[in-house]
This record gives sequence, C-alpha cells and structure tokens, in this order.
Amino acid sequence: MDDLKNFRQLNSKTPGHPECFLTSGIEVSTGPLGQGVANAIGMAIAAKHLGAVYNKEDIKLFDSNIWAFCGDGCLMEGVTLEAISLAGHLGLGNLVVVYDDNNITIDGRTELAFTENVQNKMIACGWHVTVVEDGNNDLEAIRKALKECKEVSDKPSMICLKTVIGYGSPLEGTAKVHGAPLGAEGVQTLKKKFGRDADKSFDVDPKVYEVYQAAAKRGAEAQAAWQAQVSAYVAKYADEGKELQRLLDGKLPDGWVDLLPKWTKDDKPLATRQTSEAVLNALAPKITNLIGGSADLTGSNLTNLKCSSDFQKDTPAGRYIRFGVREHGMNAIANGIAAYGNNGLLIPYIATFMNFIGYSFGATRMSALSKHQVIYVATHDSIGLGEDGPTHQPIEIAAALRALPNASLIRPADGNETSGAYLSALQFKGPTVLALSRQGLPQLANSSPENVLKGAYTVLDCENPSLVALASGSEVAPAIAAAEALNKDKPTVRVVSFPSWDLFDKQPMEYKKQILPDGVPIVSVEAWATTGWEKYSHIQLGMRSFGASAPGKVCFEHFGFDAGSLQNRFFKIIEFYADAANKATLGSKTAAMGLNAAF
Repeated sequence: MDDLKNFRQLNSKTPGHPECFLTSGIEVSTGPLGQGVANAIGMAIAAKHLGAVYNKEDIKLFDSNIWAFCGDGCLMEGVTLEAISLAGHLGLGNLVVVYDDNNITIDGRTELAFTENVQNKMIACGWHVTVVEDGNNDLEAIRKALKECKEVSDKPSMICLKTVIGYGSPLEGTAKVHGAPLGAEGVQTLKKKFGRDADKSFDVDPKVYEVYQAAAKRGAEAQAAWQAQVSAYVAKYADEGKELQRLLDGKLPDGWVDLLPKWTKDDKPLATRQTSEAVLNALAPKITNLIGGSADLTGSNLTNLKCSSDFQKDTPAGRYIRFGVREHGMNAIANGIAAYGNNGLLIPYIATFMNFIGYSFGATRMSALSKHQVIYVATHDSIGLGEDGPTHQPIEIAAALRALPNASLIRPADGNETSGAYLSALQFKGPTVLALSRQGLPQLANSSPENVLKGAYTVLDCENPSLVALASGSEVAPAIAAAEALNKDKPTVRVVSFPSWDLFDKQPMEYKKQILPDGVPIVSVEAWATTGWEKYSHIQLGMRSFGASAPGKVCFEHFGFDAGSLQNRFFKIIEFYADAANKATLGSKTAAMGLNAAF
C-alpha cells in the first residue's frame, strides 16, 4: 500500500510510467506511445522462434501468448503501424493486443485528428479483430473475446475494447481525466457510485486481496511447473537442453572468443561492414541465440547469416528477420526480442545506414534506458559513403548516441577492431552501436580485438611527441599516413586509434594519462561533428557542415581528411604550439576551443 501512496515519488515502485528497471514484473519500459506494441511484437517473435527451436512433442516450453494493451495514441504513432504491418506478415498467432478504444487523447476527442477505421486497417494488415461493445461492464464479453483470440493461431489478434475514460467519475468521457487528478470531491463521487465508503482512502476490500493472492499462487505454481518441465527437458534432450540452459543462465558459449576473425597488415583492405559480415558469420553458428536482420538493406549492411534461413511465418526457426523499410519498428521490435525471458534469452542485432538511426532514435533511447542488449549494425557511417550525399551522410548522429547513458558507440578502423567491437557488444548488457564504413580500409599493423576494449590505444608511437592525433574509424589510416610523412625527418606525431569514448572513459586514470599526456597538444580527427571531442583534445578536426554528393575519396579530400590534408593540418598545429606562449594555453581548454577554425 505504501508503494501506491508513493505514486510518482522519487525511488518508488510506482513511477509515472512503468519502468522495467525499477519494478519487478515489468517486462519493458513503454512511456513513449507505440513502443509497447512494437515491444510486444518483438517478444512474440522471440517466443515463436524459441518454440520452433526447442519445443518437442512431449515438452513444449515456449507455447504461451504475448498480451499487450494499447490506446488511441499508440495507434496514431508511426512506429506502431510499422510493427503491426510486420506482425501481420509474419502471422504471429501468439500475440493478442487489447485496444482501449475510448476515443480520447490529450487534446480531446479523437475525431479531431484520428478518424480512420482501425478495425479495417488491422484486418488489412493481416490481423484477426474482434470487438467488445461495452468494455466498462460486460465482463463475460471480455472473457469470450480473450478466449476467441487465444484460439487464433495463424495471425495476431486485436480486441477493440470500447470503453469510457474515467468511467463513473464526474469527468468521464473527457480529456481532462487523462492525466489530471480527480480531486477529493471527484474521488468521493466515484466511490459512492460504485458503493464504496467515500470517507476511506487507500482502502481495499479483503475480497480483492483474496483474488490477487490466488492469482499470485497460480502464477507461482505455473512457474514451478515450467521449471520442472525445463529440468525434464534438459535431462531428456541432452544437446538442446545444454544449449537451452546456457540461454537461461544468460551465458555465452565456451570458446566463442576464439572464433573472432583476425587480420594482418598484409591482408587486403576491406570496408568494416565487410569485416562485420565475416565476424557475424564466424560467431553465429556457435552463438545460436544471435538473431537479427536489416531494414531492407541486407546487401548493403551485409548482415545475412549463412548458417540460417529467414524467420518467416512458415520458418520461425530461422534467425534472419526481413524487417522491410521500417527502421523505427525494427528498433522497437528488437527491444522486445531482447526483453523476452528476463532480458537475455536472445541477443538481437539490427542493421540500417547509420544516418537512419535518426528515424528510430526514440526506440534507441529506450534500449539504453532499459539496458536492452541490442547490437546496432550501422553501416555507411560518414561522408566516406560518397555519392548518396548529405541526406545519407551522418554528421550529428554520433553526438546524439554518445550522449546516451547506458549505451556504447564503437567505430572500428579495420578488421581486428571490428572483431573487438563485437567482443565488447556481446558482453555489454545494454545497446551497442557499431559504426561501420562503406569504403575499404587498410588493415592496421598494431590493431587487435583486445585493444578495442580499452577504448583508445596507440597505433603509431614515437618518444616525446610534438603532437598526439586521436582518430576513429576511417580517419585512422590517413592520420597514420600523415604522421609517418611528418616523422620521416623527425619523430613528431603519435597516433591513437580511438574507437570508443565510453570504453575509454572506464579505463584507469593512469592509462588515460598515457594516451592523453600532459603538456602535449592533442588533436582529434573524425569526419563527424566535433561535439564532445574537447573533453579529450585541444584541437578538433571534424565536420562543421553537412557533407556533399561526390565519390567518397573526393569528399575526404574536399573536407580535409585525406592523408595530404591531414599532414598539412598537423604541421600547422605543431608550428603553432612550438611558440611558448601558445603552448602555455594547453592547460586551458577554453582557449584551445577558439583555435579550431585556424586549422
């Protein structure tokens, strides 16, 4: 009862919106409208897949339904339409959504902005639909609808439950009751209408306790019965049982790290989307709970699994999901897949061009807030993608991603760093975005998967450097080439590959000081917006405009990220700080900020 009294108070179990990280029994956090519907569809996909893989004729461990509630506002959101369209295509007969059809949103009656025929729309999307005309009083009709939908196995179901918002209160049927308190008088009126003592507060009839206690007992018995089934399954089906137990324990298979591909400096240049493809397909046969897909960009993202078929209505054991052009829906569905089975039975990966994470950022934010382990394969990560131009070239997306708590952004510079990115992502209990290049990148001499876990490490060293250059992804190789050219006459420039800020921030201070030495000018090089680099560098070389439509190589030259341009820019920075007065400003980051335009 104290939890109810603490509604919307600090650290209570009853926050303003359900939070899976605060209150046990909450599967997903769903405050932003539409996310919960898509999450439920992800959970239904997970259940379907696991049932297809593990269920036996005599022991069916994954045969339950996924139940969800939504309202008028949810059905207006684009993410919902993306998700329900895919659910209908996939024939998710284990999903039932109850639509609280009360014709009210915050602005007022839905007729102000929402007049479509929801029932016909859902039928057109391949759903079974049933209607309860009096959702306020007709409990028998509700029971009948729930039973009817549970028996539909070839398509998802929606129950249109027609209700009156605030039923029984003085404000019933109005938008005012949506989020505002009824007030003392309104509450008293409501209690009198339903035969309750109007003078008592937080008073619960003992019969209500009995009903809920009985439900809790049934739930505990059902859980114990399921656990017994799991034990019987593991004993009878040794191979599948061992793998299932691994999933239930939230562990990765023994020896998976040894499967990570490695490259040498003599190997041919490859785009990091290509090395990502190699890593995925090296790991997927061993990590059988790795499941994912692309938003209609498989041939560009290179995310197909050679060891598996597609997940489709008739092949739910498949592990590759064709999400279609539905970036936001894909992202929110992946959160549901990750959440199924207490956040960890399946590890979803999803793919699109990095710029289009902007379409789905609301769901990305929910990944971070809820600590869902979702791997984002974000290819075509910079102006290096070339001719598609500024509409497709991400400039500001990384800054938004780096600002997210509980999230990791990793931008590998070659194949080994790509392996390292997956090494981190598969062990991090939260979302990881892998920013991958479209264009080929050379394999570096001193890279390794393990070094990625440090967030930053030296790839070209020299004693007593005059400049330390920090670079990520496709800018590392030209930074090395520029430094090598300058170092021919005198060792001058040290180059640090900096694939991940968040991983670097977790390192001991002693290591951070090795990478960012005191008294030495530090420049960052990255073909993204420079926002945030001032934390690590005195000078930031980055994008201060949108990109351009031209071949990737030409874009790099035009914006000053090719080796020749960087050599010149590095030289000017070294010359500037050779002056004692200028070098004295190294201790002042604010003084350094004003210098960026000069280089």
